[in-house]
Amino acid sequence: MQTFSLSIIRHSSPFFLRRTGIYHGGCGFRAGIRIRRSFDLLSVSARRDNPDVSRKPQPSKNMLRAKHIGKDYSSLAPVLSPDHRPSLSESQAIGTVATAQANFMRVVVQDVAGSEKNDDGEDLSSKTGVELLCVVRAVLKKIRRRVLVGDKVLVGSIDWVDRRGMIENVFHRRSEILDPPVANVDHLLVLFSLDQPKLEPFTLTRFLVEAESTGIPLTLALNKSELISEEELESWKIRLRRWNYEPLFCSVGTKDGLDAIAFILRNQTSVIVGPSGVGKSSLINILRSNSGSAMEEENWFEPILGNKGFEDQRVGEVSTRSGRGKHTTRNVSLLPVSEGGYLADTPGFNQPSLLKVTKQSLALCFPEIRKLIEEEQCGFKDCLHIGEPGCVVKGDWERYPYYLQLLDEIRIREEFQLRTFGTKRESDVRYKVGGMGVKQAEPRLQPKKHRRESRKKVKQTMISELDEFEDEDSDLDIDDDPIVRAIENEKNT
Repeated sequence: MQTFSLSIIRHSSPFFLRRTGIYHGGCGFRAGIRIRRSFDLLSVSARRDNPDVSRKPQPSKNMLRAKHIGKDYSSLAPVLSPDHRPSLSESQAIGTVATAQANFMRVVVQDVAGSEKNDDGEDLSSKTGVELLCVVRAVLKKIRRRVLVGDKVLVGSIDWVDRRGMIENVFHRRSEILDPPVANVDHLLVLFSLDQPKLEPFTLTRFLVEAESTGIPLTLALNKSELISEEELESWKIRLRRWNYEPLFCSVGTKDGLDAIAFILRNQTSVIVGPSGVGKSSLINILRSNSGSAMEEENWFEPILGNKGFEDQRVGEVSTRSGRGKHTTRNVSLLPVSEGGYLADTPGFNQPSLLKVTKQSLALCFPEIRKLIEEEQCGFKDCLHIGEPGCVVKGDWERYPYYLQLLDEIRIREEFQLRTFGTKRESDVRYKVGGMGVKQAEPRLQPKKHRRESRKKVKQTMISELDEFEDEDSDLDIDDDPIVRAIENEKNT
């Protein structure tokens, strides 16, 4: 007698059944085929009557890999191109960073969602020009993408009532300077004073080299011209022309020469750099208060000119003890100008870092050397102009000792960086291969900064410190201590 048993296991789909037949005897194979066909017909008729319950094709490994990789790249906030306009929600906006102070950024809204009104009937166009107090997204800090004043940013999680938000991404910059940190700059105004504080040639050279290294057009202006004589003024003019600079002499006190500066800076984003006490904030206050022409229509800062962050800048006096300026301006601010454009008021500093200047690019930051090289090339491409054979740059010009001093400083810094960090520069993003060979991107954290020390290492450190403490105690001669001798004498008596 042939027998067979049939087990039916129900899956998640009510019409998909898994059939398992266990047959005994010789004709069990044919019976099994008939049963399988009957179940196949049942499943086909069920899909025909209910097309919504048909099986969906499972994604392949390549589809899963592409999906995960795309998700990881977007989570790390890739830099947006300047012309890119992302689709914005009601809680997102595009703006410009106007002020940076501590961990907060003041962003002026330039663009909101395309619809004129939201679901509540509120007019979104009225939000243009609103100032938002923002923090920076944590992933931008982890991948060391710094947000600077002047940056065009994407702001999300906006609370329009409290005017707060979070900077989610940064658009690509067309220019950037480090001292002071400002982005998207069109013009640099190097401002020094002829007296109070007195003009030092080496300090001026250092600022000019830093400005030349950025590749941004610059203008040299010398303030407080009323404090020196005409002979001194003429001697400085001749001296700076030998440096291949055409300076502008001005006076904030008498307002002489300010019209020429306003004409140069109009309709541009300009940064005023210089030491403390030379009159940067005073110059900005005069340029902003000039009522000769109206504000431009495209000035995004116009609706918020009454805010506290955009009032006249504080002005300090020169120290009577050191003869230098006091640090009155303590943060970078982007301010509107009446002639159109914006000015960045920056803190004063006396020593630019020159971090972007290398020993090969230093010579190009001196107009005197550039002029000589344009007329005749040196014998070697990597010539440092320190007396190599075939060098066309001789030491018969005034700032050559300054060039040698800065070259030695940069060479020492580069040698230290080479010993400390080496030539390998790791990116700010690293990639891990997860399950199914999926390549995932994540921020590369700085070593020993975001990691807690292990308990084993803490114990080893404590033991080594105790051993050192015991060794120090053993080295001390206790018998020579007068207090110890007095205590022992009392015990003996």
